[in-house]
Amino acid sequence: MPLRSARTGKVPRDAVHHPLFARYYARMSVSAETKLGMGAVRDRLLTGLSGRVIEIGAGNGLNFAHYPGTVSEVVAIEPERVLRKLAVEAALRAEVPVDVVPGAAEALPVKSEAFDAAVVSLVLCSVRDVPRALGEIRRVLRPGGVVRFLEHGRGGGRVMTFTQQALDRTVWPLLTGGCHVGREPIASLRGAGFELGPYRRMLIPEKGPVLPTSYCVLGTAWRPGAPD
Repeated sequence: MPLRSARTGKVPRDAVHHPLFARYYARMSVSAETKLGMGAVRDRLLTGLSGRVIEIGAGNGLNFAHYPGTVSEVVAIEPERVLRKLAVEAALRAEVPVDVVPGAAEALPVKSEAFDAAVVSLVLCSVRDVPRALGEIRRVLRPGGVVRFLEHGRGGGRVMTFTQQALDRTVWPLLTGGCHVGREPIASLRGAGFELGPYRRMLIPEKGPVLPTSYCVLGTAWRPGAPD
């Protein structure tokens, strides 16, 4: 699959541009690997994967070190230039082959039915068009292909839900590179036609103050249909 030629397609090279937030996120996410236990969560997210994997919104590449050796290749899509540069550096240290590619979730620069698995990790909160992005993931997965997801979204009681909605309508997306705290990833996956497998709702961090961003879900879904 000629990924390099695909990079000159209809998706602009910098489909997302949030350099200040990208630098903050890069520092914060590295700290969270140990302080919030995110390294162990990434292990659970990726265990058992095999074959060709596409990762949507790879950020600074913190997942790369957690892919099992059964993965033959990772194509990592990252639209933000600052994060993409860090992801390239992380790819060089990975134990599986990783190709970092510019592009947007709503228009993935790869061929249809080319991947055995897709990974979305803290991504659906910030894409501009969730149904379109999930439609693209369905397109590039082979029939029966798996989706592994770790997303945050709506949770808590009425007060927390109101707070999340208020943040999403006002300052939060502006301050955090388009992130929304009140989206519903499970409902979105179902609405896009994926078959839901086991999933677990969890708080991150598991101990300490509960924040509007704390309500997470970790799980598996599939593109309907069986492989040939």
